[in-house]
Amino acid sequence: MLPLPAWAGVCETLRPTWDGTPVSAWQEAIWLLGTPISLFLLLASALVIRFRRSWAALAVILAWSFLVSAFTFYDPTGGQRTAAAAEGCVGSPVLFIAVVGAICVGLLVYTGKAVDKA
Repeated sequence: MLPLPAWAGVCETLRPTWDGTPVSAWQEAIWLLGTPISLFLLLASALVIRFRRSWAALAVILAWSFLVSAFTFYDPTGGQRTAAAAEGCVGSPVLFIAVVGAICVGLLVYTGKAVDKA
């Protein structure tokens, strides 16, 4: 698909500093992890690891899952994200989803209770 004139302003509104080169999955993951809500959840994840509370881990995992859903399934920009991905200024969120999944599994395993086999 070629960019159409209707998409002309999409990259200027979503990513005003885009230089014209296609965005890779690494760049998209770094951009998504650098958003304020992601930074807050990274801090919350670090606090869960520090204090090792399973209920807090559950809350943080749920918050991560809502964030991933918002970034991937629900497009708050009204379809502009799809158009921007076609132009190349928005990359694939697959690596971001994998990193968030690894964080959530790590929180789950670290805060889980040990089972006595006696």
